[in-house]
Amino acid sequence: MSDPRRRIPRTDDLLARPVIRQAAERLGVVTARDAVRRAQAEAREGRIAPEQVAEHAERALADPPRSRPVLNATGIVVHTNLGRAPLSPAAVEALIAASGYTDVELDLGTGRRARRGAATLAALRAACPAAEDALVVNNGAAALVLATTALAAGKEVVVSRGELVEIGDGFRLPDLIASTGARLREVGTTNRTHLDDYADAIGPATGCILKVHPSNFWVSGFTSSVELPELAGLGVPVIADLGSGLLEHDPALPEEPDAASALTAGADLVTASGDKLLGGPQAGLLLGRGDLIERLRRHPLARALRVDKLTLAALQATLAGPVAPVTEWRRIDPGVLRERCDRLAEELGAAGVQVEVVESIGHVGGGGAPGVPLPGWAVALEEAYAEPLRTGAVAVLARTERGRCLVDPRCIPPERDPDLIAAIGAARGAR
Repeated sequence: MSDPRRRIPRTDDLLARPVIRQAAERLGVVTARDAVRRAQAEAREGRIAPEQVAEHAERALADPPRSRPVLNATGIVVHTNLGRAPLSPAAVEALIAASGYTDVELDLGTGRRARRGAATLAALRAACPAAEDALVVNNGAAALVLATTALAAGKEVVVSRGELVEIGDGFRLPDLIASTGARLREVGTTNRTHLDDYADAIGPATGCILKVHPSNFWVSGFTSSVELPELAGLGVPVIADLGSGLLEHDPALPEEPDAASALTAGADLVTASGDKLLGGPQAGLLLGRGDLIERLRRHPLARALRVDKLTLAALQATLAGPVAPVTEWRRIDPGVLRERCDRLAEELGAAGVQVEVVESIGHVGGGGAPGVPLPGWAVALEEAYAEPLRTGAVAVLARTERGRCLVDPRCIPPERDPDLIAAIGAARGAR
């Protein structure tokens, strides 16, 4: 009996098939060849018949693995697992414009090399006039690593024990600082730290003081901490790690620190993220004293942490453009959400979906303003809708709560409501 594996089509023959050839032109020859070889391997292992190889390869190329767009129906505005802040239309247009050649590091007037991202840095300084200068790196952790490396490698970073936080995915601030070659000098206790604790720790080995905003938690009760104006009088550089990326005070988030206020209060450097409350691309922002920013910019590590032209373009458009989506969505009137949910419920009910409009509390997310609720409304479905909504043709991430699937439209553009209704309708049949 002949080996059925002999009937597996040759790679060249498969790549010559019209559907696969067109996919290769669209996705690249490497992607097409990989799909073909995976299908051939399945046939060799006996999981599919040799006659099914071409069909399997074509199907894989019709829907290749890639990042999928998701409708965020959780009510969490800055959702880390969904890529944090969605870009504004202006930022998206800037990305497209910057996808070709751009003057990212060139002065078109003189034809000479210029400071990288000069226009973006000018926009950042204009958005935060309290900063003498600014620098952009690839994320908030990188901003803190660069600052502590440049100011305190081989020296001590003085920090309160109550601010030794753990951020997402198990990354801990003490480990991050230790990786820079600096030594942590912990002062105070978990709940109370005084000015004398800092003063007693400062000496010839001190590189800087680090003031960390706890961000995703708060401690209440018998507590005390030292504010920036007091720390600024101790004679060593003070870094304020704010995290959220808020450049100026927002009355709606009274407890959330901002870069302008921190610098005015005496911080020498501020580090923050560009893809949280600022609403831009993933980036780490450094703002503050001109001499310190220049020191950071000249440090060899700055080259390894620098951002590309696309990030610079999107960040500049975010700073100069209209209100970012994350700002608009956290400020939205709950009444507007109620009216929208009523319309959704009416259309879904007409299609035979059992639905109820309920109050929903959203959150800023991304470690920002953990104690600030965002009142709103949601469409409540049976909990069984959650999985088919996530895995449907249009992926919708909802929130499950007390046995229900809550679809909160806060972070979904209104023009996507027809897609949301269709996704719920499809989930009804799949659950």
